[in-house]
Amino acid sequence: MLILIAGPYRGGTQDDPGLMQENLARLEAAALTVWELGHLPMIGEWLALPLMRLAGSRLPGDEVWESIQYPVAHHLLEKCDAVYRIEGASKGADQDVALAKQRGLPVYYRHEDIPVGAGHVR
Repeated sequence: MLILIAGPYRGGTQDDPGLMQENLARLEAAALTVWELGHLPMIGEWLALPLMRLAGSRLPGDEVWESIQYPVAHHLLEKCDAVYRIEGASKGADQDVALAKQRGLPVYYRHEDIPVGAGHVR
């Protein structure tokens, strides 16, 4: 399955770049777990961050940021088979979960609940 990892990136950071990087590291750790379970992980920021930089975003939450950050995740959900919602307050991740449920996609809140896939490596 292609699984979108949803969790805090900007949320709870007061736009502190170091805290945002820590949040990205948590998302990426969850992505490794999904990979080890035999699935292809996806994090919206992997696509959104370079696009926002190239489009001229200067600060988190500026007009360019808002035009790309959440729309990327919502477009990804059209391709994903499931969502893995990791812990932490995040308006964007909550929106991803709501949209996934609306589309009938499974949402996992614990990695133990994600079924082992054909590409299982651990």
